[in-house]
Amino acid sequence: MAARILGFEHSLEAPVSVATRVGLLALIVVMALSYFAPLWRIGMVAPQYPAGLHVDIYSYKVVGGNEGHDVDEINELNHYIGMEKIEKANLADLDWMPFALGLLMLLTLRVAFIGHGRSLVDLTVLTCYMMAFAFGRYVYRLYIFGHNLDPKAAVHIEPFMPVVLGTRQVANFTVSSYPQPGAMLIAVFVAGLVLLMLWHIWSNFPSKSSQMN
Repeated sequence: MAARILGFEHSLEAPVSVATRVGLLALIVVMALSYFAPLWRIGMVAPQYPAGLHVDIYSYKVVGGNEGHDVDEINELNHYIGMEKIEKANLADLDWMPFALGLLMLLTLRVAFIGHGRSLVDLTVLTCYMMAFAFGRYVYRLYIFGHNLDPKAAVHIEPFMPVVLGTRQVANFTVSSYPQPGAMLIAVFVAGLVLLMLWHIWSNFPSKSSQMN
């Protein structure tokens, strides 16, 4: 057991390899590309909207389909049931999300140039925590949208939880919610960090023969 602990400590103190540094630089490019793609799309289809309505959520903005007009149409529908408008003012996470992603890219760059195993592990843990927190905040905001309804609205409905992932029937609307390329790029970034971290620990773990010596 003591040998394993010492071997793990050795992996943490070992500098990251050239291959790992190249992999980290590639992941920075992947994360940067996520700024230009939507993270999530919420769509609505109904008999009166056969072409459907949708909203794309980026890390820093909300964009409606049909050259932005779908956001106004959806907000008009939400107004009848007393739901808050889908706008940046009601999505406060869009204020800090770009800075959080930028910080992760800077930390990744630092590990790529001067990092060792310990800093790579710290970066991976921080990234996983931040992504879990961001998704949790997204689910929470959906909960608020569906439960903080104006009692004086023209149409009264029971508070509900909007669909997080998948498709659900809400009244005469078929509502869908699915990740988009931006979220997939971030997932690649996270998965890449985890794999690079595991590779670093495994490749720098002393062999049994070296531990005996």
